[in-house]
Amino acid sequence: MTGQGFLAAADGTKLAFARTPGRAPTIVFLGGFRSNMTGTKASYLDAWCRERGQGFLRFDYAGHGASAGRFEDGTIGRWATDAIAVIDALTEDDLVLVGSSMGGWIMLEVALSRPGRVAALVGIAAAPDFTEDLIWDAWPEAKRARLLRDGVVVEPSTYDQGGYPITRALIEDGRTRLRLRGNIAFAGPVRLLHGMRDAEVPWRTSLRLAEALEVDDVRLLLAKDGDHRLSRAPDLALLGAVLGELVGLDRGQDGAKPLAE
Repeated sequence: MTGQGFLAAADGTKLAFARTPGRAPTIVFLGGFRSNMTGTKASYLDAWCRERGQGFLRFDYAGHGASAGRFEDGTIGRWATDAIAVIDALTEDDLVLVGSSMGGWIMLEVALSRPGRVAALVGIAAAPDFTEDLIWDAWPEAKRARLLRDGVVVEPSTYDQGGYPITRALIEDGRTRLRLRGNIAFAGPVRLLHGMRDAEVPWRTSLRLAEALEVDDVRLLLAKDGDHRLSRAPDLALLGAVLGELVGLDRGQDGAKPLAE
């Protein structure tokens, strides 16, 4: 299946996707909390892959973008299941996962679920464990009590005037999937990009992730003036350079073999 369309999840929810065929490994973009596959980074990666004949897949989780479903019904587990369903249905070769913000947590869930297929990871302001570390732990007791009582609290956001609904299910599911409390068994190379002026996810989260990963081939690349989105031209150029190094396309070698071969 190529081009754009919808894939039915196990519960029937229609998940929007866009797939560009090309050489292996297929690059998969995993977006962030309340983001969608038409954002700046996803669009840049689509163009980058098309120019190089690289396979590329992007999609929207349930309740995000063009996909069906209510955002309030989502959890980390649900969105990871969406990612695995789309990847299993639309790709066959090895993968390089690019996870932005919450997508950096989702990419870990996918890599741990499909260890034989994921060749490398690229995190962009990766936010594993954010439901616990950046929401629950940061909230005062009164706000926690309100969430437990009402089941949802609307959190103000600089990206949405209406705020983001944070549900009790999101917090409780996230608590069962915390990854920074122990070792993360992944054998491939990992590149972590993070802005030091990130106001949403501290850059030290990427440092903690680097420490938790069992593999030695991990590089943390910090942009001192970078924000959370890392969507400026220099940020995107860095992302392209990192991917080029990983897939073996930007080394000046004719017919360079993909990373997974």
